[in-house]
Amino acid sequence: MSRRHSAEKREVIPDPKYGDLVVSKFMNSVMYHGKKSAAERIVYGAFDVIEGRSKQDPVGVFHAALENVMPQIEVRSRRVGGATYQVPVEVRPERRQALAIRWLISAARARNERTMVDRLSGELLDASNNRGSAVKKREDTHKMAEANRAFSHYRW
Repeated sequence: MSRRHSAEKREVIPDPKYGDLVVSKFMNSVMYHGKKSAAERIVYGAFDVIEGRSKQDPVGVFHAALENVMPQIEVRSRRVGGATYQVPVEVRPERRQALAIRWLISAARARNERTMVDRLSGELLDASNNRGSAVKKREDTHKMAEANRAFSHYRW
């Protein structure tokens, strides 16, 4: 990691159907090998399934799921005098969003439905209702931070 200056943020274009930046970032994370059209098909297909199942706005369900998965605090390793401590720190907003997107996608990929569209729609619906693997991941992160609260004075 360079110490001189941080990398400049890239401009993300909103997605064509809903005009939402976060949906576009999500789609870019779903994408494999630069196949954007396949990622679009998966995400929009999942949104159609969500709309069919829950009779709600799919983008609203998506944002609710993302909000439920975003971690408030996490643990970072900090070396103090030969010992490594897990120090709880608050998560920056951009990282919160990135972690939530990453956890949702990995949880969806780990599910055992037939197609990725079904997996993703199921995980998004579960996360919007505060259950599922991605929400469990957030709970585990919070528990770990709570357990290591004694080392919070090592924060930097």
